[in-house]
Amino acid sequence: MTTTDDIVLRPAVSFAFLQVLPLILFSLTFLLLAWYLSPYFIFFSIPVCAAAGYRMWYIRSMQYLISREYIRLTRGLLFKRVDQLEMYRIKDFIITQPFSLQLLRLMNLTLKSTDTENAVITFHGIPFSEITDTIRERVQEARHGNNIYEIN
Repeated sequence: MTTTDDIVLRPAVSFAFLQVLPLILFSLTFLLLAWYLSPYFIFFSIPVCAAAGYRMWYIRSMQYLISREYIRLTRGLLFKRVDQLEMYRIKDFIITQPFSLQLLRLMNLTLKSTDTENAVITFHGIPFSEITDTIRERVQEARHGNNIYEIN
């Protein structure tokens, strides 16, 4: 159940492809070996290609829902895992952009919280945006609404 204020983020297709690229190259290497040396190398290529497809599907199935009260992370294909973090628990955020993500205009967003179960949450491969400003505003609203004040 989402409202109009909710923001849904997913890892970009280009990020998933970048993560799966080594497996694809490994599979192509086995195909070349099958072509030049022995056709039995195809039996190595097929499982590696299947693993690459599964990994791509797994990365693309991740979903980050940012509402006014909480952040919900959903991941998994056969076995789903849903983590939920209350907005007022968020303490800090870190944006990282390795060179490969800069080229694709993507970022990794890491949120630090006071929650013991989800002390650090990372959104991988999301489009570069000003989402941190939105999260900051929603954290302040949630803290004010719940009368929570930070003491350092």
